[in-house]
Amino acid sequence: MSTATSLVSVVIPAFNAEATIDETLRSVRSQSHERLEIIVVDDGSTDDTLAVAEEHAERDPRIRIIRQDNAGVAAARNVGWRAARAEFIAFIDADDLWAPGKIERQLQAIIDGGEKTGLVYSWYAWIDSKSRVSGKSHPVLHAGEVLDYLFQDNFIGNGSAAMVRREALIAARGFESGLRASGAQGCEDLLFYCRVAESYHFAVVPEYEIGYRDLPNNMSSNMTRMFRSWMLVADEMAARHPDRVALLDRGISNYARWLLRRALIGGRLRSFASVLVLLGRRNPLLAVKVVALALPRDIASAAWWMSRGLRHRELRRPPPSFLIGDPGQTQCQKTLAI
Repeated sequence: MSTATSLVSVVIPAFNAEATIDETLRSVRSQSHERLEIIVVDDGSTDDTLAVAEEHAERDPRIRIIRQDNAGVAAARNVGWRAARAEFIAFIDADDLWAPGKIERQLQAIIDGGEKTGLVYSWYAWIDSKSRVSGKSHPVLHAGEVLDYLFQDNFIGNGSAAMVRREALIAARGFESGLRASGAQGCEDLLFYCRVAESYHFAVVPEYEIGYRDLPNNMSSNMTRMFRSWMLVADEMAARHPDRVALLDRGISNYARWLLRRALIGGRLRSFASVLVLLGRRNPLLAVKVVALALPRDIASAAWWMSRGLRHRELRRPPPSFLIGDPGQTQCQKTLAI
């Protein structure tokens, strides 16, 4: 199969994203792999998200817009990929960015991996409201059978990092909109990755190709809801993989520690207490271990980082500078490059 002639569908769920979707669309339209179908799913926006998307669609015939009543990000992604024509489908949230070669490199990797490879991911950098890079994810290299790794850590990190084979999407039943209905929206991407990993291999492009926007009002900023969401994912996986409960508990512990540390550094004591209570209710012994063994070290680490005036995302290794590209009609205003 030729990568140059392969169609790739890009699905962009968008809800009240007028401040960021212009830059997101520019980064998608500027991909070095030009044979794209770009599907924007307007999830009942009440601002000018639709108008911005329509302006891009007037200039680029690859863009198609689907409108729906607000139903959440999982439902919007599902509407998008089911309407897509391509065998390979990539997702990007309406506030994130891609480096220009993201699609080209991921397409090559998933094709090289063969039909057993259902998903390919790349590394990501955190960006702020002005698209400035402020941190960088750990350079993980998990590939092949990755389910055990996902049980312990969402190493892919966000919903804008992956390209998926259509057959894998179908096997995974798409994204789970039931988390939102349960008041536990947030870990739809993790659950999807786990479902894909049950049947397919993963591949990785070891490059920083996603700009993941970290804002105070992001879905992930609600720590209590995010932790409930993670636990629901763990419950589903434990029901099908009872022999791996220990790994799932390790993942719950790891995520709880990360949220607690993040709450401390952000001065969010209510969130800190809420996450700790949820952990105690689920697994008292695990909560005791976290409080007695891990939390003292985490508090000391948080205090050190706060003394340096650094945010939670900078707990990870700081990045080299990324280059900034010039904006153009079809070029990303803030182009990620190494």
